[in-house]
Amino acid sequence: MKESTGRRLWAAGAVASTLIILFVCLRLEAPAAHRSVALSSPPMSGALAAGVQPARARSQAPAVRESYIIQAASAGEAGSAVVRVGGRVTGDLSVIRAVRALLNSRELEALKAANVPGLTVYADSKVRASSAPGTLPVTWYPSEIGAQELQAGGITGSGVTVAVVDSGLWNQHGPDQSAPGNTASRIVAQYDVIAASEQSTATQLASAATAAVASYSANINDPFGHGTHVSSIIASSGVATNGTFQGVAPGVNLVAVRVLDQNGEGTYANVIAGIQWVMQQKARYNIRVLNLSLSAPVQSPYWEDPLNQAVMAAWNAGIVVVVAAGNFGPAPMTIGVPGNVPYVITVGAVTDNYYPMQPSQYTLASFSSTGPTYEGFVKPEVVAMGGHNLAYAPNDGTLAEEFPQWVVLPYDDFIMSGTSMATAVTSGAVALMLEVSPQLTPDEVKCRLMSSADPAVNANGGLAYTVFQQGAGLVNAHNAVYSTASACTNQGLDVVLDLLGTQHYGGRADYNPSTGEYYIMAVSSSSSSSSGLLGGLGSLIGGLGTLVSKVPLVGPVLGQLLWGVEELGDGLLWNGSYTSASGYTWSSGYTWSSGYTWSSGYPWSSGYTWSSGYPWSSGSPGNGSTGAINVPPQQ
Repeated sequence: MKESTGRRLWAAGAVASTLIILFVCLRLEAPAAHRSVALSSPPMSGALAAGVQPARARSQAPAVRESYIIQAASAGEAGSAVVRVGGRVTGDLSVIRAVRALLNSRELEALKAANVPGLTVYADSKVRASSAPGTLPVTWYPSEIGAQELQAGGITGSGVTVAVVDSGLWNQHGPDQSAPGNTASRIVAQYDVIAASEQSTATQLASAATAAVASYSANINDPFGHGTHVSSIIASSGVATNGTFQGVAPGVNLVAVRVLDQNGEGTYANVIAGIQWVMQQKARYNIRVLNLSLSAPVQSPYWEDPLNQAVMAAWNAGIVVVVAAGNFGPAPMTIGVPGNVPYVITVGAVTDNYYPMQPSQYTLASFSSTGPTYEGFVKPEVVAMGGHNLAYAPNDGTLAEEFPQWVVLPYDDFIMSGTSMATAVTSGAVALMLEVSPQLTPDEVKCRLMSSADPAVNANGGLAYTVFQQGAGLVNAHNAVYSTASACTNQGLDVVLDLLGTQHYGGRADYNPSTGEYYIMAVSSSSSSSSGLLGGLGSLIGGLGTLVSKVPLVGPVLGQLLWGVEELGDGLLWNGSYTSASGYTWSSGYTWSSGYTWSSGYPWSSGYTWSSGYPWSSGSPGNGSTGAINVPPQQ
């Protein structure tokens, strides 16, 4: 039963998936704004591609070269392997032990046949942005999450740098130019990955050699518009008509990294290269927060996706990574990549339904993706304001030209909705936390953010939405800044071991096929082992293979997971339904009966074998094959 149930869930996920990365995590509120994308290509045999889509069709002549991400034991070994078969290395992706390369079909086959330790080949995915306009003449989200109280007390994110990996930053910086009361630019660096990737290999190598001292002050611009909008939600120092700042953290420093072109499109390799550059420049610019307003449907275990690998590396480097949950809700198990990475802060969206500062009118946005993940982790961690967010954006960008009705003149503001916007709101809150407590690690930031959040509570005092929908609740920046919570998230997880590939993890969520409900597994106080131990994979992922050995125990922190035994706690059981009702209280007085143990993890058993019944898993990591390509229309 476990295997068949998991197989159905994974099959359903595969059918619903599109390998296009939605680099905005927005929802279009006007029917005319929807635009379908149908990019597809025949399946390619071999190793998992994890959200990969080729740049062009595979039916071209052998002499035509395609772009690939080549991963091996080290970036040097990957590059050498490419050169040996006659391919051309076009970029360094050492953050994931890889290079970007151009290969024709003959060279690709030769590379796959070569005996290169740890070799994996990924088609260089397309990434794409889409927009979601709404209408609201005033920005309210800083006040709705308690940030305005902090701003009034002088806490604005000063001294903290937030990196936004997106479509760039408009060269007319406006309210993003400087912090309150300061005329100097706080845009400390701008880097155009797209332009860099188009340079010759020799130029790229020369640039890499001087990266530590190079000036990144030149404007990269934002011909699309989304990157500026996200940056403005985080950092705008513009003063609204009600006297408050438009941005959540108006005193932060900004780093803009452009990975999307004027049409909101890019590649997987460019995104990874952008994250890699942020990591390399972390100490130089004091980059503490990385905003990734993006999501792609899941096509693999979280640790196999190359974008996820880069995100985990950034988290391990001490950067707080804030990621969009995605806009595939309200159905269960719709959290995207890289939001399915267990370590990071994944954010869902709440809307005030055009009733600003009236919490009883707030509801979970119907488009907001929900958990659990296929590995059994509860996601999102928190939710934030993501409905009809107004922010500064270019008046001549692609978004403004396509949706002029959502441009707010004469202020050059623009309206968008989505988990992308909620992610930016949360990144701003994190910056406020780090100004007050700069010593916090990413795990500690996540713990305090979750422990201070306000869950939606119904009239009976119970949770209005389950943990799979709202996580710990609505971000409360004020309470997060002054929280003293510790050791309440990511317990039982080790990102270093995860990156090394020696240990991976599963969560405590499971699915009961008899009742159609998702639940959190109970934790036993007993220390004895039993054959009934399994863990959060349970029915969620069991269909990928057969469990042939027990899942190792986590130890005293988490205890033992009892498969099939539900945790008896409010909000820990969900039948997958969604309600649009309002009237809830977003309560800071709610007490979690079992703390945040549902956010912990346990070691993934090495006894799992991956079924060849799924086209993307017909090979094992390291066999040098590319993954299946199947891109249905954009939703």
